[in-house]
Amino acid sequence: MLRRIRFPCITYHLEKNAVLLTIYAGVATFFTYSCMYAFRKPFTAATFQQTEMFSVGYKTLLVIAQLLGYTLSKFIGIKWIAELRSEHRAAGIILLIFIAWIALLLFAILPPAAGVVCMFLNGIPLGLIWGIVFSYLEGRRTTEMMGAVLTVSFIFSSGVVKSVGKWLMINCSVSEMAMPFVTGAVFIFPLIVFVVLLEQIPHPSREDKALRWERVPMSAVQRRDFLKHFLPGIVLLVVTYVFLTVLRDIRDNFAADIWQENGYGKAPAIFTFSEIPASVLILFMMSLLVLIQDNYEALKINFILITLGWVISLLSTLLFRSSALSPVIWMMLTGIGLYMGYVPFNCMLFERLIAVFRRPSNVGFLMYVADSFGYLGSIAVLLFREFFKVPMSWTHFFQHALLVASIAGTVLIAASYVYFSWRYKKTVKLDEGDKLIEEKSSVYKI
Repeated sequence: MLRRIRFPCITYHLEKNAVLLTIYAGVATFFTYSCMYAFRKPFTAATFQQTEMFSVGYKTLLVIAQLLGYTLSKFIGIKWIAELRSEHRAAGIILLIFIAWIALLLFAILPPAAGVVCMFLNGIPLGLIWGIVFSYLEGRRTTEMMGAVLTVSFIFSSGVVKSVGKWLMINCSVSEMAMPFVTGAVFIFPLIVFVVLLEQIPHPSREDKALRWERVPMSAVQRRDFLKHFLPGIVLLVVTYVFLTVLRDIRDNFAADIWQENGYGKAPAIFTFSEIPASVLILFMMSLLVLIQDNYEALKINFILITLGWVISLLSTLLFRSSALSPVIWMMLTGIGLYMGYVPFNCMLFERLIAVFRRPSNVGFLMYVADSFGYLGSIAVLLFREFFKVPMSWTHFFQHALLVASIAGTVLIAASYVYFSWRYKKTVKLDEGDKLIEEKSSVYKI
């Protein structure tokens, strides 16, 4: 099995060199997750304008179907990822990807009506990949830097695989239905190679555990206790994340439609070109967080970055509506703003939250709680737009959604910051009280 493919010489050198480990783990997880995107996002590079079902756009049905499967997997992952053990990770990734690829093969050969079911089946295994991949990184001194590299794959890889898909249709005459499967075929061998490389990453060291708290598989009781203890703050964070997920998914899934509406329908490279600034900037900003050893200070900076992301999204949209920005610059800035909020949730925020409050837990559990409701929100918005026949192009719909969500998201993230600051101060006072009692006890014993 893949879990037994280990090269001790590689693991040994990674254990001895923290810089090498950070670079190696970041690159390995980046390319592994990038390959996953080749099985999830290529179909969105097509428009499927010639097909319609139940008076609803076929592409919208496909997006909703995949999101339903993806959302179901997030609810499954709340338990499955929280309880995941390291010896099952590599085989799990490969098996899940192959299931998703088979679903794309069926999508290519079955009638369009069955294609909707195929896309639902495609989404179920893919939704579990992130939790497995990130488990290789969490709980380390340099998790932010490695996690920043991984999460940039959300931005960069989505554009790359859509560019590949568009290129296959334009230059190789691959049909819209077959294109997702063929794109997956391009990436299947690299995926296996990078999963094997992932398996060489050593477990967190004793120093890592001392600084970031040991991450453990969580029982059902531990999951309930964690949520109960932080419920108001978790709710505020999850609702914020729902807004971010909805906007990111609209921008990501319907980028082809937005570009076409703005005159860039025949430019495959625009998908990649528009994501490069966000990829570089987010990677640089998030990786700097590794320099902050104080977990509480780093947690505060995460809240600031998310707020700043909302502000950028709001201002850039207002400028675009007033014709002060071109479509390309607007899409670049909204990418920067949304991912400035989205990326911290996907590793940095929950990573530091656990390190601050030091309760038995892991990032995968918290992330899958947030993701499950985030994707439910995306489905709800798509269904609302289609079944209430909202008379807007995707460009205008995205603009209006950005304006509303940016304001609401800023208020929510500010409220969550106030809550966790209060929680932290309360925890510090309790710890100081416990230390004082211990000191007095030791004096009496003497």
